[in-house]
Amino acid sequence: MNVRMMPIVGLPLCLLFLTAAQNATAAEKTLTLPEAIDIALVQHPAIRVGQATIEAAQQRVYQQETGYLPRGGYTYVYTRQQRGITSAVGGVQVGGGPLRSTTETFNFNSTNFSMSQLLFDFGSTLDAIRAAAASMEASVADLETTRQTVIFNTKQAYYALLSAQRLLKVAEETVQQNQKHLEEAQARFDVGVAPRFDVTQAQVQVSNAELNLITARNNVALGRETLRTAMGITGPFEFILVDTLERQAVPIDDKDLLPLAYATRPELQSLRAQQRSNADQISSLQKQYLPSVSGNAQYNWTGREYPLVQGWVWGVTLTMPLFDSILTTAEVGEAKANLRGLKAQEDNLRQQVTLEVRQSLLDLHRAEQSIRVSEQTVVQAQENLELAEGRYAAGVGNIIEVTDAQVSLTSAQANNIQALYTYKTALAQLEKAIGRSLE
Repeated sequence: MNVRMMPIVGLPLCLLFLTAAQNATAAEKTLTLPEAIDIALVQHPAIRVGQATIEAAQQRVYQQETGYLPRGGYTYVYTRQQRGITSAVGGVQVGGGPLRSTTETFNFNSTNFSMSQLLFDFGSTLDAIRAAAASMEASVADLETTRQTVIFNTKQAYYALLSAQRLLKVAEETVQQNQKHLEEAQARFDVGVAPRFDVTQAQVQVSNAELNLITARNNVALGRETLRTAMGITGPFEFILVDTLERQAVPIDDKDLLPLAYATRPELQSLRAQQRSNADQISSLQKQYLPSVSGNAQYNWTGREYPLVQGWVWGVTLTMPLFDSILTTAEVGEAKANLRGLKAQEDNLRQQVTLEVRQSLLDLHRAEQSIRVSEQTVVQAQENLELAEGRYAAGVGNIIEVTDAQVSLTSAQANNIQALYTYKTALAQLEKAIGRSLE
């Protein structure tokens, strides 16, 4: 082949590869952390479960409200009957003979329209409505708890994938560095200025670095699957993350965090709403000892043949419970025991909230210190590696110094990435613990 034709042939191939790379890049969209959270709040099935629970609680409120609405019904009954008919009419015997009885088959129609309306029950129905409404408030707070859990899991998975990607980059650079050390050791051995040990030592380091690279790639793949699940995505995960794994200044006043957590934590709000619901339920049950008053009216059409005989009746009914007091007492006792249990749960949850807030603060402060120390360690390890490589190139050092320095640099870089991940995760955990975003 003519050498001058090679650039002409290679140009279309380069354009083809460039177009394929652009298409592959376009297929994957960039994904910021706020975008990931928005997707998770829409896609995650736990959110839909919470929304359905709220809808069910709303319907229970409607059910209780129907206690104030009138109740009515329309019935039509058609029967064909066979009944005995006596020959006595008005108590007077006909024909002077013995009293006789015969039967007759006939049709009978009955139509009835009735209505009833609760007039007064000492507020029992109103308390039941309030109990159902408070229960719905608890469901709303539970949904907020689910939202914050989904947000935290998404943040944690997002930061975990970012750290895995950074560790993968460190592993790739480590392989390249160890490959360079192997090439240098092989060159020095070939000219007789280095022993065979330097070559084998460098080969061992390359193999270890390649093994670590395999693990790092697997961790990235696992991190993508974890983030996909946290976001509630059922299809393939075709996103490129925007790297935000950096320390940022967040204004935090430690003394105000616990009161803020007690006021805004949705789990505590849910328990308070459940307590209100239980108290209203107790009030509603206790009023079942008292009588209730209702009004009722009926309009009837009855007879054997049309036109039917019409009639109506209306009245007021006073209902006084006589033999339900034992059942009502047991129901009130159960509700009071449940209320005591809810108060104990609130006390227990307040202690857990206190622990979560303080633990998150300690983890956050520790991570901040670890970041500062690890950044200095990375700089020092980089300088140490450069010195070791220079000494080995000058023939005054050995391969052990180079490999040790490389291992120290890799470890320092990994520690720095881990410290950043711990910092971002601790910040997300603190936000979840106080029930509010700090960014």
